[in-house]
Amino acid sequence: MTVVRIAPSPTGYLQAGNGRAAVLNALFAKKSGGKFMLRIDDTDDTRSTRTFEDGILEDLAWLGLPHDIFARASDRVAIYETAAEKLKASGRLYPCYETPDELDRRRKRQLAMHKPPVYDRAALTLSEEDRWRFEAEGRRPHWRFKLTHKRVHWNDLIRGAVEIDTVTQSDPVVIRENGHFLYMLPSVVDDIEFAITHIMRGEDHVTNTAAQIEIFEALGAAPPAFAHYPLFVTAEGGKLSKREGSLSLRALRESGIEPLALASYLAKIGTSDPIEPRLSLDALAEEFAFDKIGRAAAQFDLAELSALNGKLLHMLPYDAVTARLAALGVAEGPAFWDAVRPNLARLADVQSWRDVVRGPVAPVLEDPGVTGKAAALLPPEPWDETTWGQLTKSVSDATGTKGRALFHPLRLALTGRGDGPELKKLLPLIGRAKALARLEGKTA
Repeated sequence: MTVVRIAPSPTGYLQAGNGRAAVLNALFAKKSGGKFMLRIDDTDDTRSTRTFEDGILEDLAWLGLPHDIFARASDRVAIYETAAEKLKASGRLYPCYETPDELDRRRKRQLAMHKPPVYDRAALTLSEEDRWRFEAEGRRPHWRFKLTHKRVHWNDLIRGAVEIDTVTQSDPVVIRENGHFLYMLPSVVDDIEFAITHIMRGEDHVTNTAAQIEIFEALGAAPPAFAHYPLFVTAEGGKLSKREGSLSLRALRESGIEPLALASYLAKIGTSDPIEPRLSLDALAEEFAFDKIGRAAAQFDLAELSALNGKLLHMLPYDAVTARLAALGVAEGPAFWDAVRPNLARLADVQSWRDVVRGPVAPVLEDPGVTGKAAALLPPEPWDETTWGQLTKSVSDATGTKGRALFHPLRLALTGRGDGPELKKLLPLIGRAKALARLEGKTA
C-alpha cells in the first residue's frame, strides 16, 4: 500500500510551500488508494509549541486533508535512541567535541584556502584520553553520521536519475550536545517504522536525500521512492520567503480564499495542466501524475490565486454554499446566488449585493431623463428575467438612447454602482417598489 507523509515543524503556521507538500502527497495517496500521514516534527524543543501544532491540524482540516496516520516525534524518542545505539555499535555514529566557534573558524579557513567547507572528520582521530579530557572540561559530544563517501544513486520520480557523491558532504549532525535529536535520524526511523513508500518534497532536500538513503541502509531498511519538485518563487521570479505572513494558510483563509481554490492552485501550479479550479479533491487526485510536474520553478502569484478563487465561486451550486450564506446573513435564495456569483471574488462579497437587493440604496442619477422615463414605463409585477429587456426596449424607443448611454444610467440608479450582476437577474430580486423609488432618485 502507498503510504506518504508530511512532517511540518510546529514552530509557526503552515506556509504555502507546506500546503503544496500536503496537497500533492494527499492527492497521490488518494489516487493510489493509500494512506496520508501527518508527522509532527517537534524535535526543536525550544521553538515547537502545541499552539502551532493545533494550528497545523486546523489548517489541514480546513484544506480538506485529514490524515490517516498521526505521530509526534517527541513521543517517540525511545525508538530513536534504540536506532542511535545500533548505529553507534556499528561505527556509523561517532562523537564530536568541537564547539560551534571552532567549527566556524575551521570552515572559514577552508573557504580562505578555496576548499569546500566539509567537515574533516577530525573527531575520528581522537583518542580515549582526548575524549576524557574534553568531557572533564565540561564538553558534551554531538554525534555525526559517518557517510560512506560513495556515490548515491536514485531514480527521482520528478527529476529522473540523480547521483550525489557523499565525499562532497559533511557527515551530518544527528544528535545535539544536549542529547536531543535533529531532524534527519528521527525522520528516517519513522519512515521505516510507518512503512513510508514515497517521499515527495521540495528540491531543497535533494542533497539531504543521499545521507538519508545511507541511514536507511545502515539501519537495514530499503529506502522509499523519492520525488523532489521545484520550489516556489514570487511572481517576479524572486525567492518566496517562508516568513511572508500573507502566504500562510491561515492568512489566505482569513483573506477569503476558498480551500478548494487553494488546493487547486497548489495542485496545478508548476505542472503541465492548466490552472483551473476543481470542485473536489477527488477530481484533483484523478488528474495527479508525477510526469506532469515540471522542473522549472513555480511562480506563486497571489493575484492569480485570487482570480482562481473567483472562478471557483462562479462554479459553485447553491446547495454547496447555503449554510455559509446563512452564516453571512444572506438568505435570498438560489435565484440571488445565481445572479451574483459571477461577480464574486470572495464569498463575503455577497453581503454587498444582498444590501443592493434589500436596500436602502442611494441612487446615482447620471441621466435624469433616461431614469425618469424608465420610472414612468416600469411594468407591473410579476417580474422575471424578461422584464429588464422589455423595460430597456421601451425606454430606448421613447428616448432614442442606446448602448451605454441607456444601460449605465439605469444601473447607477437601480444599484448605486457602475457595474455588477446582470440586471435581468437582479431586477426581479430588487422588486418594483424599490426599483421605482430609486429611478425617481429616492433612497430605497
